[in-house]
Amino acid sequence: MGERSRLLVVAAGGTGGHMFPAQALAEVMLRRGWRVRLSTDARGARFAGGFPHSVEISQASSATFARGGAAARLAVPFRLAAGIGGAVRGMMRERPDAVIGFGGYPSVPALAAATLLRVPRALHEQNAALGRVNQAFAKRVHAVACGAWPTDLPKGASGHHVGNPVRMAVLKRAGAEYIPPGDYPMTALVMGGSQGARALSEAAPAAVAALPDGLRGRLRVFHQAREEDVESAARIYAECGVDAHVEPFFRDVERILSEAQIVVSRSGASSVAEICAIGRPSILVPFAAALRDEQTRNARALVEAGGAVLIPEPELTPESLADGIRRILEDPGAAKAMAQAALGLARTDAHERLADLVERVAGGAGEAP
Repeated sequence: MGERSRLLVVAAGGTGGHMFPAQALAEVMLRRGWRVRLSTDARGARFAGGFPHSVEISQASSATFARGGAAARLAVPFRLAAGIGGAVRGMMRERPDAVIGFGGYPSVPALAAATLLRVPRALHEQNAALGRVNQAFAKRVHAVACGAWPTDLPKGASGHHVGNPVRMAVLKRAGAEYIPPGDYPMTALVMGGSQGARALSEAAPAAVAALPDGLRGRLRVFHQAREEDVESAARIYAECGVDAHVEPFFRDVERILSEAQIVVSRSGASSVAEICAIGRPSILVPFAAALRDEQTRNARALVEAGGAVLIPEPELTPESLADGIRRILEDPGAAKAMAQAALGLARTDAHERLADLVERVAGGAGEAP
């Protein structure tokens, strides 16, 4: 009988910000001969379609105090306890060689079980400020892999700058040739993010409608919006005569991104990493309700490098966004320079760096506090 493949448990929540880097790590660990199991909740499992088919999916009971009414909040400790108990039983049946959490409450059961059973464990934090769950576990793991640098870490936590891994589908288009804007059909990509997407769903269609006729007539828009906003956004684009594709999720967003002359996006860490990997000029609108204002910090390096324009959400209007779009699309030289600046910040080896760190942790990092 051959030697058993090493097992990595990847614990991640249901947003793209957590799931995309988790998927990128899963892809490289499978290539290195590991087995990979994704531990998530029922919501997260619905977002796991992009993971390789050989990744095992394990659902754990989880909950957050951030959503729901009083009754739902009272039930949170019991749901988490059930999830942790199930994760402990699973790890006792088959002990993983390592566990890594990517944040979000769905990662709690696996991380807590790994802590109780003293399984080698790590975290990956995509943002410059730790999320709540990663903050709670940062001093209880062997290593914290940081997507941004510097990252605010609690005293005693071991931080390693690896960057934010991007999926293989994005890496295959890394550095794709940028076609500057000109007197021909152009593509704009609007990504609202999984949180706070309504602001862009309201501002972007109106901004496109406010563009000069000649510019607007050459524009094709791909707009990722919340399901409840799709119809209204599509109607505004249609009324101003713009060819627009408005969907809750684009499964080939990497293709659209590589074809785009401009990107309008929230500045979630994964979105910024993918914009940089392919190298496209962008207008970034940080999510104002983020507790630690991490999206502003995520955008800072790209803005300072000249690869993006920042519009704070309180300043986001159809007029301000239209002005930003027009300035980029009417200046091909500036647009090309922005694309090159974004590409210069890409860390296209982040997935390999993170995999190396996981293997070091699994290989005997010693016991965490």
